Amino acid sequence: MSRSFRLARLAGIDVFVHPTFALLLVWVAVSSGVQGRTVAAVVEGVALMLTLFGCIVLHELGHALMARRFGVATRDITLLPIGGMARLERMPERPAHEFLIALAGPAVTLVITVTLFAWLQLSGDWRPLDASSVSRGAFIEQVMVANLALLLFNLLPAFPMDGGRVLRAILAARTDYVSATVRAASIGQGIAFLLALVGLFSNPFLVVVAFFVWIAAAEEAAAVQKRSALAGVTVRAAMMTQLQTLTPASTLGEAVELLLSGSQQDFPVLQRGALAGILTRQRLIGALTSHGRDAAVGPLMEECPTATPDELLEPMLTRFDTATRSIAVIDGGRLAGLVTLDNVGELLMVRAADRRGAVPPS
Repeated sequence: MSRSFRLARLAGIDVFVHPTFALLLVWVAVSSGVQGRTVAAVVEGVALMLTLFGCIVLHELGHALMARRFGVATRDITLLPIGGMARLERMPERPAHEFLIALAGPAVTLVITVTLFAWLQLSGDWRPLDASSVSRGAFIEQVMVANLALLLFNLLPAFPMDGGRVLRAILAARTDYVSATVRAASIGQGIAFLLALVGLFSNPFLVVVAFFVWIAAAEEAAAVQKRSALAGVTVRAAMMTQLQTLTPASTLGEAVELLLSGSQQDFPVLQRGALAGILTRQRLIGALTSHGRDAAVGPLMEECPTATPDELLEPMLTRFDTATRSIAVIDGGRLAGLVTLDNVGELLMVRAADRRGAVPPS
């Protein structure tokens, strides 16, 4: 996530924390203060939350290391107020692999819970569960109870949580991957609706969790359908070839004229026929204010990601991010075209229309 801050690097995987995570810590501290607790209790509450999220990092590492075993790399792990998220480079090829990857995280949480339980038994600090909670009892016991709650909650078949991914893997063993995902997402959204109802009458935080589960399930299903639609499609099918280009000596005024005269948003910058960079619409508008129309494009152009015409389109989509809206297509050292997210969206709509309008052969 581009707005997250890098916290550490574990097992070769970057761990990020989202800025909103700080709001959770503030909420814990303020809630403790409002309840009239001492400063020491407030500090202990924040420490408990940090320890719990440390356990969540280990949980996500379980997913990542199991995925690595099957040849699937992990982009990063991000801590959010509602938990952690390990982003895999791609989905595992076999349902059995996804099944094991999904269970690896809960397995780590189970090991943490059992280890803490054994420690409490040996140290004599154990209290019955009916006398303990996340907010009562010894610090270690609170951590254990919190991990137990996370374990049980994560195993709910609410896609895309771990239990939902286990469900998807089971369904995918009997049907195609897209259908399995759509069914798992529908079940996940149903459970999210029930969680929201329960949260309205008990714990408002459940409503927040239900909202994120609902949105994440819909996004995951849409992403899988997109990958399926683009399976086997090459970059050549999505690139636009009729381009307006600039040179480093071109002025911002010339770029503005090209922007206003057509639908192209970003302009490749060529030097002696080779790609030197790209002037994006966002950079162009911003530079007009500070540099004026007579400024040269060269110092203002940005580096542009590249692809080749014959590589697969779907894996290439990972090169897009919030700052990259266009990818240059290079063939034999020359600019052959440009791929934008708009092009990909239009290609998806055309292919969907073709499928709906297809007439089976008689």
